[in-house]
Amino acid sequence: MTLRTAPTVPVRTRRMVDPVDRTRRIRGRRRRRTADAMIALVWASVAAAMTLWLAYGGLNTVSGLATALTAAGIVTGLVGTDLILVMLVLAARIPAVDRVVGQDTAMAFHRQLGKPALYLILAHGALLTVGYAMADGSNVVTETISLFQGPDMALAYLGLGLLIAVVVTSVVAVRRRFAYEAWHLIHLLSYAAVLVALPHQLSAGGVLADGTVQRVYWIALYVLAFGAIAVFRFAVPALRSARHGIRVAGVEQVAPGVVSIHLAGRDLDRLQTAGGQYAIWRFWTGATWWHAHPISFSAVPTASSARLTVRDLGTGSAAISRVRPGTRVSIEGPYGVFTEAHRVAPKLAVVAAGIGITPIRSMLEHSTLRPGEATVLLRGSDPSQSYLWDEVGALRSMRGNAVFSMMGPRPQGLATWMSVEALAHGVTIGTVFPDLLNSDFYVCGPQSWIDLVIRDARAAGLPEDQIHVERFDW
Repeated sequence: MTLRTAPTVPVRTRRMVDPVDRTRRIRGRRRRRTADAMIALVWASVAAAMTLWLAYGGLNTVSGLATALTAAGIVTGLVGTDLILVMLVLAARIPAVDRVVGQDTAMAFHRQLGKPALYLILAHGALLTVGYAMADGSNVVTETISLFQGPDMALAYLGLGLLIAVVVTSVVAVRRRFAYEAWHLIHLLSYAAVLVALPHQLSAGGVLADGTVQRVYWIALYVLAFGAIAVFRFAVPALRSARHGIRVAGVEQVAPGVVSIHLAGRDLDRLQTAGGQYAIWRFWTGATWWHAHPISFSAVPTASSARLTVRDLGTGSAAISRVRPGTRVSIEGPYGVFTEAHRVAPKLAVVAAGIGITPIRSMLEHSTLRPGEATVLLRGSDPSQSYLWDEVGALRSMRGNAVFSMMGPRPQGLATWMSVEALAHGVTIGTVFPDLLNSDFYVCGPQSWIDLVIRDARAAGLPEDQIHVERFDW
């Protein structure tokens, strides 16, 4: 480990609570309460679907095993569909959701709901088929054929097939076999899966009959989910991209396989980008127009310029690194809560590895730090990975704060994020960050490496609300 800037300057202990710290704690409590309210709203929507079904005599039809199975099939269908619509809302990138929990957390919840939603929809189809078959005195195969011939049922089966494809390709073990672009294209089928299943929900079985509150409720949920997607995934980004007129101003090689893309545009400071945030970028060239990329800002935008720093990690990012000056660029965002605004503690501890330096560098640039408040550790396997390290040490906000580097490979066969040399000298997370428990801990880098850093931070007793992570997986 080497010291790259001035050591931490001791700060005189204050008897009174610092107003800045008090404000951070208050903001943190408000965000937690808002996040809890959002989760409660999700489950309230499920409860509302069940309550409305019961209010319209859902249990009155149950008189035996066949009707009980049919009722269970209806319930699983209602709950499963409700969860799918919630998933779409979470994926709509609504600004209010992003400000409170961030897109990482929203999409993690989105993924957690995927399997339960699919299982409920599968149970819906199976229970209804068996219940109808028992009531008709037929077998399951005959009943399935009969159902397939009903109004809008072919579309319902198509929607089920699309939903299975989306969920299966989202399983981590399967997802890793796909390029990001192919996986993203398959995932867009979730929109089609929900839409093609809608007609059968409104026409089959009479559960959502005309004139009922149930029907109004479900139509409102569909309008909310697809309206949010239309507005925040398509309309707002299109208008924002047209307004700012972003184009590539130049491409600068930072290191082998790493480039900084300099962008020019109008009123880019009105994007109100906070240091540490990212955006979804689409570069309009023949090789890159058909897919978008989540890339962090590596510097806080000015009125006329912005900068991204990209490493060639796949076909898509390699194509981006070859874009030419003048290329038109679309933006969706900015997004993310990897910012100073989400701090809750008086001190700041930062660890960045590889290309994870990009949001760290812009976050530190945008931070208002006092001398002795921050300790930054930059991690690389070899000197070729020291992208933007000199810029971090030169930031005005880092004056009087400490920036360290840890260079070298990790030991083979040992689950650690540290280098062989650091371990040999007895370095621990506590020796690097002696004020860790009194700090907000920002970590960015490869996911497997992040997991090891966070493991050590938790083992040291760091509370979850003081851990801030930016992941580069999908």
